[in-house]
Parts: sequence; structure tokens; C-alpha cells
Amino acid sequence: MKIMNGAPGAKILAFGHYQPSKIVTNDDLSATMETNDEWIRSRVGIQERRIAPEGESEIDLAVQAGGKALAASGLSAADIDLVIVATCTLETQIPNAAGRVATRLGIDAPGAFDVNTACSGFCYALAVANDAIRAGSATNVLVIGTEKLSQWIDWTDRATAVIFADGAGAAVVGPSDTPRIGPVVWGSAGDKSDAIIIRDRDSFLHQEGQTVFRWATTALHPVAKEICERAGVDPADLAAFVPHQANLRIIEAIARKIGADNAVIAKDIVLAGNTSAASIPLALSRMIERGEVQSGGLALLLGFGAGLTYAGQVVEIP
Repeated sequence: MKIMNGAPGAKILAFGHYQPSKIVTNDDLSATMETNDEWIRSRVGIQERRIAPEGESEIDLAVQAGGKALAASGLSAADIDLVIVATCTLETQIPNAAGRVATRLGIDAPGAFDVNTACSGFCYALAVANDAIRAGSATNVLVIGTEKLSQWIDWTDRATAVIFADGAGAAVVGPSDTPRIGPVVWGSAGDKSDAIIIRDRDSFLHQEGQTVFRWATTALHPVAKEICERAGVDPADLAAFVPHQANLRIIEAIARKIGADNAVIAKDIVLAGNTSAASIPLALSRMIERGEVQSGGLALLLGFGAGLTYAGQVVEIP
């Protein structure tokens, strides 16, 4: 079978991000539950997080981030033929997010589907976009990670309320003469699937923090090294390391073990909290906006979380 109209490679053309305007600080949380700023910072590294108001949905967040990425890419809505949304926080399962986001952005009749691997979702979706372009199934793809975790959190439970937040990040992916998105390395540990769970539509998110922490700090640095090996990249040559923003201690532990000594390490969790599938594109978009990383540099992306699932790839920064 001959693959028609495929591209030799794919690349990220632009990023965009959006955060709700409401800032919730650690001191704000300490007024409603038994916690304090020092306790939160020492355990997860978060100072503040953004929370969407009742009338602002994960679809709204996605439209904002996706619109910014599309504008920055130089493409029009008519150029996009596939939309992939990574999310695990929809209030209803039908209809999906991607079709609704596409319509609101004026993208006419694209392929549109959602990916739910929670915190690794953006990297899964980016891998699918890369493969779709290279196989000729799509020309330009809008990939969005969006979450409104606040609607699934018990705000009296300090084990989760201090960690999770809302936001969205997006990337536009297009064809390239050479591959500028490396091979994906992905996998799962389904035997630990109960470590992060929402049991039913009347339940809140529950997380076994120590189980997740031990898994993330022991199992993921070999994955990060494999991602670099498959891309033919020495970790010392990375311009940035952008892992899922789960916990500052996890981020720092993985960064130490992979030898990315010259890379800027994303620590967006400090001011953004854990935004699940949104965290990687949100963090990298903000790094680009602040001038912390330069176009053409190589960034290692590593998503991991509920499932338990993981995925990652090396990408060229647009």
C-alpha cells in the first residue's frame, strides 16, 4: 500500500496558552483548610494557582489557547484539518471537546477527537498529530491540552486542593522537510491505575500521593533518557526540559537523573499549579513568551500521570 501525500517530517509552528484571571494563593487556602504556605511549598512547590469561575469551562479555556496558537502560527482556520484536544475534566462525555472548540475557532469540518490520558495527554496528542502529518492523514493540526480540574476537587481536602488548577495550552503542528518532532516513547502502568481516580460522576478526584511520587521519581528518568536516545539527542544538548508540572520535587529529581545540565527546567508549577494535560504546552508557551528559550533549541517533553500513563518526545522550539 502506498502512502499518498505524506510529509518527511512535522514541526511545531507555534504555541499559545491561557489561564483564568482568578489567582488563589496558599494563604487563601489556609483560610479555609488546615494548611499553610510553608507546608504547601515544601511538599509540592506551589505558591499560587489559577482557578476558572463557574461560567468559564474547559472549552472556553481551550478556545482561548487554541486561538492564540493559531494566530501565532501564521495560518488561518481554513488551514487546519485536524483538531485534537487532550483533557480529562469534561463535565459530560458527549459531545467531545474537539468538535466544539473547532467550531468556535471557525475551523470548518476538521477531523476532531479527544485524548484522555490525563497528565500525559498533550504528549500523546502531539505524537498522533506528528504521525498523522507524516502519513498524509492531515496537513496542519491544532493540538490543545485543556483542564478545569477545579470542578472535580474537594476544596476541603488539602491533599488535592493545594495541587490542582485550571488552564490550557496549545500548539499548531505542520509539515516539515525534516523531522522536528522526535519519536514518541509512551507506555503505562495499569496496575497502579487506582493511584489517581475519579470513581464516578458524583465523586471528587482522589490521589495516592506517595504511590505517584515513588513511581515518578523511580520509573520515569529511564523513559526520559530513552526519548533522547530515540531522537539522537544528548541530554546535555537540550535547551529545555519541560516535564508535566506535577510536583516541584518530582521535576527536580528527574532533571538531576537525566543529566540535562544545560537545559532550562520548566517550573511553571510554582505559579500555575498542576493543570494536567495543559501543563506542558502551558509551561513551554510561557517560557517562550518570557524569552527563557530560543527558537531552534531542543526541548524534551515528558508527560506522566493518571492511568498511570507516560509519553514524551524531543521537539524543536518554534
